[in-house]
Amino acid sequence: MKPTWAVACLLAVLLAAGCSNKQKVKPDGVGSAPTVSVASAASWRGAGEAAAPQVKEMPIVEVPAPPTSVSLPVAGPQYKLGPEDQIRVSVWENAQLTLDLVVRPDGKISMPLIQDVTAEGQTAAELATQIQQKLTAFIKEPQVSVIVLQINAPKFYVIGNVVRPGTYPLRGETSVLQALSLAGGFTQFASLRSIKLIRNAGGKQEVRKINYYDVIDKGGEGNYLLKSGDTIVVP
Repeated sequence: MKPTWAVACLLAVLLAAGCSNKQKVKPDGVGSAPTVSVASAASWRGAGEAAAPQVKEMPIVEVPAPPTSVSLPVAGPQYKLGPEDQIRVSVWENAQLTLDLVVRPDGKISMPLIQDVTAEGQTAAELATQIQQKLTAFIKEPQVSVIVLQINAPKFYVIGNVVRPGTYPLRGETSVLQALSLAGGFTQFASLRSIKLIRNAGGKQEVRKINYYDVIDKGGEGNYLLKSGDTIVVP
């Protein structure tokens, strides 16, 4: 009987344990979810943030812009200088003779030591050679360069009894007749036999008389090609 009693006791213990487990299960068979306190959740979130790696901002590096070119030539090698053109004359290792100059109305420029130099009608290379030759009397083996900084477009003027008097750019070979056409022709008060062409030649004023009828009837006599600075006067 002792073994039977022992088995009965074992069964009783197992049944008691089973009943205890059943009380912890809800009627729908789903166990209760574990509760998490607010403090523990906050501490968990804070721990997570602390654990996240910090991303450092990369420093902004400014790349310097490439240097801009200075005093680039604006004219071709065959360009001939004229009044009001701006040039730069550079003499190697001589800052006092490195100058920005404007060709005067008389076609000349002025420099220390050598005074006036004719620039009108010469290329930049020809002018540099002329300056170099003049400087040899003062400087041993001077090295001279000339750069055209600004070209002031050649122009001519038409005044008097024309439809559109004013200043006109000289874009190429332009004759007196073409210039008068650009000015719109004559008004009814124009004196066609007394037209004048005024030109500055070597610092002196030159006046040429033009008879419009001779230009038309005598094979273009008086139909001169204009130069920069010429003025046509129609009385």
